[in-house]
Amino acid sequence: MKRCDWFASVSLWFFVGFSSVVIAAQPGWTQEKRPNIPQISEVELPETSAQMLVQQPTPTNPTPEEVVAITGVKANPTEQGVEVILETTQGEQLQVTNRSMANNFIADISGGQLRLPSGEAFTFRSEKPISGITQITVMNINANTVRVTVVGEKALPTVELFDDNVGLVFGITSQATAQNPTPPTAPLPSPREEEGEESEKPTAQQDEPIELVVTGEQDGYRVPDTSVGTRTDTPLRDIPQSIQVVPQQVLRDRNARRITDGLENVSGVTSIGYGNNAGRDYFTIRGFESYGALVDGIPEGTISNDGGFVNVERLEVLKGPASVLYGDGGLGGGIGGTINFVTKKPLGDPFYEINATIGSFNDYQGKVDFSGPLNDAKTALYRFNASYRDAGSFIDFNDVTLLSIAPALSFNLGKDTDLVMDGYVNFWDKESQTPAGLPAIGSVLPNPNGKIRRSFNPTGPQSDYQIINSRVGYSLEHRFSDNWRLRNAFRYQFAEEDNQRSPQFYPTGLEADNRTLNRGFYAGNTIATNYYLDTNLLGRFGTGSIDHQLLFGFSLNRSTLEYNYEYGSAAPVDIFDPVYDQSVVFTEPNERLLQTRNILGIYLQDQITLAENLKLLLGGRVDIFSNHSTNRLIDEETSQSGTAFSPRLGIVYQPIPPISLYASYSQAFTPTIGRSASGETFQPGRGTQYEVGIKADLNSKLSTTLAFYDLTRTNVTTADPDNPNFSIQTGEQNSRGIELDIGGEILPGWNIIAGYAYTDAKVTKDNTFPVGNRLFGTPEHSFNLWTTYRIQTGDLRGLGVGLGFYYVGEVKADLANTFEIPSWLRTDAAIFYERDQFRAALNFRNLFDVEYYASRSGSGSTVTVGEPFTIQGTISWQF
Repeated sequence: MKRCDWFASVSLWFFVGFSSVVIAAQPGWTQEKRPNIPQISEVELPETSAQMLVQQPTPTNPTPEEVVAITGVKANPTEQGVEVILETTQGEQLQVTNRSMANNFIADISGGQLRLPSGEAFTFRSEKPISGITQITVMNINANTVRVTVVGEKALPTVELFDDNVGLVFGITSQATAQNPTPPTAPLPSPREEEGEESEKPTAQQDEPIELVVTGEQDGYRVPDTSVGTRTDTPLRDIPQSIQVVPQQVLRDRNARRITDGLENVSGVTSIGYGNNAGRDYFTIRGFESYGALVDGIPEGTISNDGGFVNVERLEVLKGPASVLYGDGGLGGGIGGTINFVTKKPLGDPFYEINATIGSFNDYQGKVDFSGPLNDAKTALYRFNASYRDAGSFIDFNDVTLLSIAPALSFNLGKDTDLVMDGYVNFWDKESQTPAGLPAIGSVLPNPNGKIRRSFNPTGPQSDYQIINSRVGYSLEHRFSDNWRLRNAFRYQFAEEDNQRSPQFYPTGLEADNRTLNRGFYAGNTIATNYYLDTNLLGRFGTGSIDHQLLFGFSLNRSTLEYNYEYGSAAPVDIFDPVYDQSVVFTEPNERLLQTRNILGIYLQDQITLAENLKLLLGGRVDIFSNHSTNRLIDEETSQSGTAFSPRLGIVYQPIPPISLYASYSQAFTPTIGRSASGETFQPGRGTQYEVGIKADLNSKLSTTLAFYDLTRTNVTTADPDNPNFSIQTGEQNSRGIELDIGGEILPGWNIIAGYAYTDAKVTKDNTFPVGNRLFGTPEHSFNLWTTYRIQTGDLRGLGVGLGFYYVGEVKADLANTFEIPSWLRTDAAIFYERDQFRAALNFRNLFDVEYYASRSGSGSTVTVGEPFTIQGTISWQF
């Protein structure tokens, strides 16, 4: 079956089949010619949603006469905190749903509008109303929805919704006020009172709380919002693309100390990197390599494996092309997907944490995380994260010491302007060789001489290898009004790998005796710099009954990459009885190359709300790039330039509030440097994706995504049959598949994050590799599961256990499909105890000591060996 036929069939089956199930499940739908879309009042709400005692269905798009007017907002101090009163006489007609993001409580009230008695709209804002609460805002977000946002300084506030004859009443307490209640003082003025208008001061006759909306707990295993998909604060359910988030709680429960540890919790992502104390990791996402990443939405050129996640709050993975927002797919990630690291931000209240870990193979690590205000007004905040690690390895000659430091400052330059400045530096010092993998013959393939030890390192001893990764930058935001804001961000990145003082050895192939391993070496350094500036304007407005959230911006990027290397041969080594001779012979060619790339990107995006349950996403970006290379050995310069347009189109339909059906089309590009035999410059590589899917909130704390996609990479360089020394861009590769992800809390204390991916990734056009060959490093089937349970009550409250399973199917080692790496299933576990600010944990990796291997960046002769059984013990204390 052709790809287009396959995708069309899946799409038709998906939309018709699922819609039929949804329609059949609604009483009376089959008898009506034009069914009404069910409202929140007709659907069983999540257990943490705030509900009014009396609720009546309201139309999805009420007319102005049907919209309930909220004529005033008050914030009154109470003994426990503060109460926010939304004054209206028709509160029973309003529908309330809520969610949390980091320290923010957000409640959306459907069917209402903030209106003064004169009919004029207004916005309420209260800065630092009580200790522990940074801000409370109440504002219109569209024609019939009001949003209440409560921002906690250090933790998520506790919010209760009360039934009251004056309107809706939100009772708000913070951690600080809960521990140190203050007596009530005079009420804060409402907007009408501030303008000198008279306002009634009704006395709230409150009943018992209807329901506890949220607690001080963090988001746990479910994060409902992200900015990586749209560069705006948009719920995941409203984004027409698959996005998976690995929250802080998952990283902590797993004691994730490498990027790979975190990304194992995302379907469709497979490691093809070096790992095991190497300087960086590489991955495939949906079958295609991903080399770069984002940090807080700003592209970086490489994925640094800092060994400690020193300042990472969570990981976000945007599946499929993302050039419409982030430009060059190679810089920000890849055609298959983009990884975003969200870093820890300064906190308004003092926070201190120390952490110590001891692991197998003499692995020791200490971390600190300090944060708090720098002045009494709390307009200047800081955060300081640092980590030191001295780690051995199960691999011979593979020790490392590393120091990571990540400071951050935030400044409130006025009520409408915020500035955040941050930095990061990571020092690697290796007095050993970087692991070069094992020969395939003797590890995953039979060798007549026996089995190679997992700990064997063909590089041998003697090394002085250093890596520095660093960045510094700022982000500035100014709010012109509640609907319009300007954002500007800049980042400078510097990275260097230096092994000039000691050669790095690598295997070049086995002799016919299948035990003598030939070796080569390289010595020199790589220096990379990256400057990135992004400025955008974000605004909300309406055109009639249609709401828009418009994003317009531009970015400037300048990156340099400098290679200075010498190459040669080294003495071979017996892989079964190694005796290392580290003498070397220098040979040509050497490498002295400087490459500079400049990119200007201009982008426009419009998130259109056609109705409460129907949303459209339109976006486009133009990138103008130039590349200049200098070969310093032969004093030769070459230049190349080009232009790329990246469109994006998506639609989301929500037949009932917990369900989102979506479809999208998007493209990505990566500059392809080089020329054909006729002298024509290569066109940018392209990635084109069609995707449909379902996103469902199974309850307020558990959500799932099912995605079907068809992703094609075109303009792939392949050998020119008429000119063997040149390439032509006639190659094509395709990946299509199904991904299922689920994350959140099943029952109180029982959390889960899991995923399954079916990936059919193949060569579809090529002059070198046979059509039908599988793309390297990509399993057809993969599965991940991590689940924990915490005892909630009794003397054992705070005790918890975790269990994880990770399955990777057979993968091809290279595009030639030279050999196949066997499938593997690894089991991990954990036991931990948490009480107040204290936490102790034991993490067990590869519990049954399974021997497993991974593809090594497309190599057809070596593989990366997985870690054996390891134990990590961690103690942390917050104060």
